[in-house]
Amino acid sequence: MNAITLLDGGTGRELKRVGAPFRQPEWSALALIEAPQFVSQVHESYIAAGADVLTTNTYAVVPFHIGADRFREQGHALAALAGRLARAAADSAPRKVAVAGSLPPACGSYRAEWFDAEAARPILRVLIDALAPSVDHWLAETLSCVAEARLVRELLGNATDIGFKPLWLSFTLEDETRGTPPARLRSGETVADAVRAAVELRASAVLFNCSQPEVMGDAVSEARRVLDAASADAATSRLRIGVYANAFPPVQAAAAEANVELSAIRTDITAPAYLVWARDWAKRGASIIGGCCGIGPEHIMALRGGLGPGSIAA
Repeated sequence: MNAITLLDGGTGRELKRVGAPFRQPEWSALALIEAPQFVSQVHESYIAAGADVLTTNTYAVVPFHIGADRFREQGHALAALAGRLARAAADSAPRKVAVAGSLPPACGSYRAEWFDAEAARPILRVLIDALAPSVDHWLAETLSCVAEARLVRELLGNATDIGFKPLWLSFTLEDETRGTPPARLRSGETVADAVRAAVELRASAVLFNCSQPEVMGDAVSEARRVLDAASADAATSRLRIGVYANAFPPVQAAAAEANVELSAIRTDITAPAYLVWARDWAKRGASIIGGCCGIGPEHIMALRGGLGPGSIAA
């Protein structure tokens, strides 16, 4: 089994659980606006659970959630605050904890057809500029199509640029095709397409997130297969694979109106059940594991204690 880097869990639902201001359409951004102490509380709970990486609370700091006017007036300040809160929590931890700068889908979650590079570019530029002083690496997450990943790399630059930081690319998968290979992104592109793009874009890791646990194993196996087939390239051989699943029922792309209502949380995805899936992902080749929406500190604590002696590595 690979040494595991342990991510945190979902932020939005954990904010709701601990009593932070929380509603649609602002989602997790509302706590930044009205009560940022709750964001710090959630970060600290994940550190206590054993996470090696904290993710900045910037997923909803986009016009899609907070509105175009508020983003224009407050977007940079809110993203910068999210970065500082995560950095402060990490720096106060009793062990080394890294901060990942969350770069979300700028045009809306799960809907590849909504992606517009020209609209997304200025939004992501604001987030990158605001977060850069606080983060150790970038996490472009819940990507529905390869084009989103390409835009992020364009905006971040490459290894020859001043201030370069590693990039993790995380793709969301079709929930409704579980068990029907090949595993696909919500755009219909294959996992193999995503992994090859991650190699081309010189990412440090390729991950799969915000989809059901049941679809993740096949994606990890396919990613491992693609990387093994191209392992003569040193950069390819170093690319890590990661998973952080959600606890939602299957999300149909056509119904994924993220600003309309809160999705239900599955009751069967307990901490022990999630650990069983995580062990399978690790056996298939994942070395970065955590949780997305509905996966909380109790799940991360179970991963910390249950992935095997000596298997956890920052």
